[in-house]
Amino acid sequence: MPESKGRFGIHGGQYIPETLMNAVIELERAYDHYKNDPDFNRELTELFNSYAGRPSLLYYAEKLTRELGGAKIYLKREDLNHTGSHKINNVLGQALLAKKMGKTRLIAETGAGQHGVATATAAALLDMECVVFMGEEDTKRQALNVYRMKLLGSEVIPVRTGTATLKDAVSEAMREWTSRIDDTHYCLGSVMGPHPFPTIVRDFQAVISREARAQILEAEGRLPDAVIACVGGGSNAIGSFYHFIPDESVKLIGCEAAGRGIDTFETAATVNTGRLGIFHGMKSYFCQDEYGQIAPVYSISAGLDYPGIGPEHAHLHDIGRAEYVPVTDEAAVNAFEYLSRTEGIIPAIESAHAVAYAMKLAPTLDKDKIIIITISGRGDKDCAAIARYRGEDIYE
Repeated sequence: MPESKGRFGIHGGQYIPETLMNAVIELERAYDHYKNDPDFNRELTELFNSYAGRPSLLYYAEKLTRELGGAKIYLKREDLNHTGSHKINNVLGQALLAKKMGKTRLIAETGAGQHGVATATAAALLDMECVVFMGEEDTKRQALNVYRMKLLGSEVIPVRTGTATLKDAVSEAMREWTSRIDDTHYCLGSVMGPHPFPTIVRDFQAVISREARAQILEAEGRLPDAVIACVGGGSNAIGSFYHFIPDESVKLIGCEAAGRGIDTFETAATVNTGRLGIFHGMKSYFCQDEYGQIAPVYSISAGLDYPGIGPEHAHLHDIGRAEYVPVTDEAAVNAFEYLSRTEGIIPAIESAHAVAYAMKLAPTLDKDKIIIITISGRGDKDCAAIARYRGEDIYE
């Protein structure tokens, strides 16, 4: 659990302008009340089960296991959720909380577009106005998700500042929240930002590991040897890890987007290349240039090219409880194609980073070992981009 004011070791905190303090305090008080409210939790569980399609499956990937020739591999199928990713877990929780707080408008940032789609979906369901900020570069490589958000009734604002990607969308959403606090809730999509966001998002995403832990005990009669998930800001990974953290026999492995390699400037592998800093309201590790400025980052995955990592992940790294490994574009694309052909499951390119590392790890382990990989989302949104990466120009 976080220490005072959302500190995870030395990480976290509330590094925000005075203009946002009242909004953050209001959110913290509301969450502290509703997280223990039986009616709120009953309503959220009903939304999870009847609307989002939870619990998600824990699928034994028999063919993948056989072909890799090592540990048994299970896939936690967050791609089967409504809207196609884990993002709906957090969004339904935050949107319901915002509604209880009397807010009528949601704003959000998005990279790959899945958080934006989930927020637009929840806004439509709960009859709320919705505005999504998305880097202009990401609107081009995720055009399908832009259309989905607009179809759901949301406004999508392309952000042209900076690198025109996820970090700039976050900055713009925070500016917007500052200017319109009374009726607006910022539905932040990852375990980052000022307290209480890292805790709120973690708690709503922890349903992943709560289910997976019970499911693997039922299927195998014991806990897994490793849980593997991709990491950008880190919401699906912390959700996948959380209920396994006390189980020291379970290795927790986060897979960062190495882009074209951690020995290049075209990478987003924060733990492997970053340094301690303060950005977007939190203290954590960030990719920085020689002057301490936030560095431009790159990944083929729009959802992982964020220059920082959530404070709880930074703390798990510091204490050695979780390991964070870099995975290149090429390895992720190979895994994207391999899982599609092997199991008939097209993963999000974000999730493919975790699959790629599992493809290396599984053959080194004995056949009595067990790995769980979180498939954080489905890959429909990435097919055109991966085709272009392979030299085939196709329409969305």
